[in-house]
Amino acid sequence: MPLTALLAGLGLLSLAMPVSAQQPSAAAMDWRPRAELPPEVRDRLPRFCEGGYLQPPVASVEGSPEAGAPVNASALSARYEMDTRLLLQGDVQLSQSGMAMTGHEAVYDQVTGQVDIAGPMTTRSSGMLLTGQQARYDVNSGFFTIEDATFLFHQSEMRGQASQIRRPENQIIEIGQGYLTTCAPDRNDWSLVASDIRLNQAEGFGTASNIRLQVKDVPVFYWPWASFPIDDRRKTGFLYPTFGTSNAGSGLFLSTPYYLNLAPHYDTTLTPQYIHGRGLFNEVEGRYLSELGESVLRVGFIDDDSEYEKEFPGESGKRWGLDIESRASFGGGWTGNVDYAAVSDNDYLSDLNQTLDIGSATHLLRRGGIRYQDEWQFFEAYLSGYQTIADDIADRSKPYDQLPEIIYGAVAPVGPFELGIDSQYSWFDRDNADLTGLDKAVGQRTRAVPEVALPLRSIWGYIRPSVSVDQTWYELDDYELGDGSFDRTVPVAEWDSGIYLDRETSLFGRNYNQSLEPRLYHAWSDPEEDQNYIPNFDAGLRSFRFDNLFQPNRFVGGDRIGDANQTVVALTSRFNDMVTGVETARFSVGQVYYHDDREVTLFGRGAETRSESPYAGEAVLRPLDTLDIRVSGLWDPRENHTQEGRSVLAYHSPDYRYLVSAGHTYSRGDNPDNRFEQMDVGAIFPVTDNISLIGRWVYDSQLDQTVGTLAGFEYNSCCWSFQLINQTYLTGDTLEDEGEMDNRIVFQIQLKGLGGSGGTSSTLSDVFLGYNERERRRFGTQNINP
Repeated sequence: MPLTALLAGLGLLSLAMPVSAQQPSAAAMDWRPRAELPPEVRDRLPRFCEGGYLQPPVASVEGSPEAGAPVNASALSARYEMDTRLLLQGDVQLSQSGMAMTGHEAVYDQVTGQVDIAGPMTTRSSGMLLTGQQARYDVNSGFFTIEDATFLFHQSEMRGQASQIRRPENQIIEIGQGYLTTCAPDRNDWSLVASDIRLNQAEGFGTASNIRLQVKDVPVFYWPWASFPIDDRRKTGFLYPTFGTSNAGSGLFLSTPYYLNLAPHYDTTLTPQYIHGRGLFNEVEGRYLSELGESVLRVGFIDDDSEYEKEFPGESGKRWGLDIESRASFGGGWTGNVDYAAVSDNDYLSDLNQTLDIGSATHLLRRGGIRYQDEWQFFEAYLSGYQTIADDIADRSKPYDQLPEIIYGAVAPVGPFELGIDSQYSWFDRDNADLTGLDKAVGQRTRAVPEVALPLRSIWGYIRPSVSVDQTWYELDDYELGDGSFDRTVPVAEWDSGIYLDRETSLFGRNYNQSLEPRLYHAWSDPEEDQNYIPNFDAGLRSFRFDNLFQPNRFVGGDRIGDANQTVVALTSRFNDMVTGVETARFSVGQVYYHDDREVTLFGRGAETRSESPYAGEAVLRPLDTLDIRVSGLWDPRENHTQEGRSVLAYHSPDYRYLVSAGHTYSRGDNPDNRFEQMDVGAIFPVTDNISLIGRWVYDSQLDQTVGTLAGFEYNSCCWSFQLINQTYLTGDTLEDEGEMDNRIVFQIQLKGLGGSGGTSSTLSDVFLGYNERERRRFGTQNINP
């Protein structure tokens, strides 16, 4: 290092007093209580945080340390010894690109490039502060050793103390005989104590030997060696164990997941778990990310499920589950996807499933294919099938495989007209050995619907008349009613029109733009009345709600085309904030007027003689940025009752500490046996700055009993949190099957900076809208740099 570089810095001599021998820790130096933080910084802190780290802006430490860069120095006095050693005394300050040091005394050896600093001393670089009693710094390499040290890493908010801290190479920090934690200064709720800790800031992980976890300075766990993350990057190693209990056969369970970060674009999680009464159950999840997209593979396996063998004598205890998801984008408008799920038996999901993303279902989907789309056309080709896993579903009710299903659609303007086509080809197949009649039929169906429309649009509204022909061809095997080759032709005409009116209005002191949007829609089609000679491959009655009023066919699928001569009258009104443009409220209501009886049926379903439908309505309100209310339903004016209704309320406080949800679902049904009504209410609300209560209650009025509950609590501090949840749910869901209330207890612990454990997050995110955002904000940040 040129001596002139040091001499140049001596012009910065300071008259300040020498550094005190009693120096606060690194964390205490940059820590500020909540009341002393700037208001904009304080407002970003979670309520349960007592303060935060405020790194002062120091120009000399901006940027990364550069070995060999010039060194600036200042002190109260300086002298040379033997022409190659410079002795600095009193308020010593040294700075090199990206690094600043202070101390009481320093000796610089020009030959070796070593600087010995006597303390108390500090070393500050971007995102890091170190203190100690003495240090040795190499100006050529940037490496250092500090004795009796404390440290603070601002980004991870990790602090600690050590007998020695070394930086033997760039981005590597070695801590000898020390501890680390992310808790506030002088509050070690938890800490990791080890003989040797090595932090790799470049890779985002740390390793330690002879390590123990302490809670309030009390050792609770010991590892001879451990690896742990120090930021949000992925790292191979054990995840926190999970344990819980359930009273529905599985009993106590304990799992110890192990994460393998195999490469930046793929990883694996192995989860062996012991389930009391069943044995060792293993699950594997692998993820692969490529330039084309992402794929996920999940597998579960148990070699000898003794509980299952007892329940089903003669059945094998080898049980397994498989779930594959893949999404790809090939470019040029082409995409692909695969969804494949399979299990060894019908009870696998209820008994064992922990990670398969297929939930509880009666049919498991197997589907894969490709899709193309550009500005005026799209093309899809799929193979799809199902595995039925419900014991009470008859063979005749099991869905068909589609091998394949090919879909093509296009819309193109031609002068003032708009020409379009929707088409589909499917080959339906299933095991029909034990079936008779139409249920036995399998084969091909081709459908094409060409359309000609005349769209007329203006700022005040639109008119769109159209005519189309719905043409279907069948080529069937095992068709017992005659020749399996036949076709069906149905003409369809539609008229769709709407008007847009608006005005400025004021409600509750706020200005809005209110629209009034009447809509008139008419549909006419003339199919043959009796279509029950056609098998039902995928047809069903379309659910009746506001969004479906403007459809010419009351059936879904391709096997039934309903007769129609009907007019829909509807009205929508919106309220948009005049300042932000955000839609604050929307109200819609509509009714269908039938000019002829509906005679086409799906084996007895779908015929109707009424001249008008129930009123279908919906309302969406967002009076506050944090409150959503959605209501939809059907009202029958003739019978003067509600046929269906759904109401949902979701609220969160601006900081997401409060979450409230409430819902009610009602369906009158055709008779009392298929009537359905459930209501639920749930909330997460704090009772103190640190403690929140969690609860949910689901009640079924038809069963006249509670069918699900959640109850628990959450404790938060700024460096750790704990959740304990008790969940109950009804396993039977019919009036005839009373079922039983299953009960399980799950928990989650999070140590800030070291990840978490347990399994409450997925449970709560399914229940509370906004929970994932709440989790993201829960720890907030203590590291605020101006």
